[in-house]
Amino acid sequence: MSASPVTLPALPHWEQTPDDLPKAVREIKAALRARIAASGRTVEEVFSVVEDGIRAEVEQITAARRNGDPIWPVIDYADIAAGTVTSEQVAQLRRRGCLVVRGHFEREQALGWDRDIVEYVESNDFFAKYRGPGDDFFGSVGSKPEIYPIYWSPTQMQARQSDRMARVQAFLNHQWTYASDGVQWFDPDRDSLYPDRIRRRPPGTDSGGLGTHLDPGTLDLWMTRASQKAFAPLFDGAVEQYDPWQAANRTVGKQYPGSTMCSAFRTFQGWTALSDMDHDQGVLHTVPIVGAMAYLMLRPLLPDVPEDDMCGVTVNQVFPVSEKWHPLLMEALTGIPDVKAGDSVWWHCDMIHSVAPVTDQKGWGNVIYIPAAPWCPRNEDYAAQVREAFLTGSSPSDFPDEHYERTWPNRFSPDDLNQTGRRGLGLD
Repeated sequence: MSASPVTLPALPHWEQTPDDLPKAVREIKAALRARIAASGRTVEEVFSVVEDGIRAEVEQITAARRNGDPIWPVIDYADIAAGTVTSEQVAQLRRRGCLVVRGHFEREQALGWDRDIVEYVESNDFFAKYRGPGDDFFGSVGSKPEIYPIYWSPTQMQARQSDRMARVQAFLNHQWTYASDGVQWFDPDRDSLYPDRIRRRPPGTDSGGLGTHLDPGTLDLWMTRASQKAFAPLFDGAVEQYDPWQAANRTVGKQYPGSTMCSAFRTFQGWTALSDMDHDQGVLHTVPIVGAMAYLMLRPLLPDVPEDDMCGVTVNQVFPVSEKWHPLLMEALTGIPDVKAGDSVWWHCDMIHSVAPVTDQKGWGNVIYIPAAPWCPRNEDYAAQVREAFLTGSSPSDFPDEHYERTWPNRFSPDDLNQTGRRGLGLD
């Protein structure tokens, strides 16, 4: 007879931000340790398994960097459109969790969009009316403004609802396991058009960049029921079964509210370049190890971390990654290659990323933020708020209440929506 399966103790959970955060942190840490122990393994044991796997990845990345070998996967848009991406390219994408799509849009199209943005904001006297950063997240970048709190320009909406964008988003979504346990967690072929901002960083800029962080949530990743299910292998002593491409339970829960939250589920964060950018000019860096989340989730349970601390993770701030708690991961931080206007850049939603500082930047550094945010219960809920913001020209509810575009006559009109745009806003 086989032994009956071990029943693991239930975890406490908080569906809203706990009133007493330090107390809740102590409680969840004790419960997670007890649950792992009930599986017959120790926290140190399961963390060691994760750390060994991460260390092997870090060594390969640092060796590639020494040899001058490419680390970021690069795929031509033409191959995505034709269905001719090779199995080797897919394997590299799934391993590294990030991607540059070459020629996603024609270069002239992207440069034209960049000019159109300038015309759009100038025709509405934006620079005279600009009141400074509406949140503290981009306050460190230093240039005025670098992040434009603009959401409804014709440029942004044309890019969001274009066939080329939908093709790349679907290609990326299909890397995930989006149906399991009899549930379809998201529709890989329909995007929710998550509206985000624009960055225009002029030549000569000195920018402080953005520190290493990730965006899938904060304390809710350990404390809400849906996240506890999504990351169950890490807390059940079965870390070998953790799959960063499994969507189960990720598309139904919510992040705790905060100034840097994302109400949507994104399979990949992303941006499309509206200018050429060299790799050493204050560009995006990632830790291109798609399984690094396992390390981040288990690290606070080790005995060297204070009982009321989650390695610096708290609410109302991004999830920080630091030399203090995560030095192994920091060794793998790797910048994008040179990109041209019209290329797009993508990174898995759990991926550690940063923006390097730059002094006296050469050339423009202009991007339009467009992720892959497939249709799912969580994104359908947020789409109702997005529709209202679109129709009124307001800032979407995930972002500061700035609302510059409400009176702008030349913002993108509902009459200009195509079928992809209407479906993405939940209008069809």
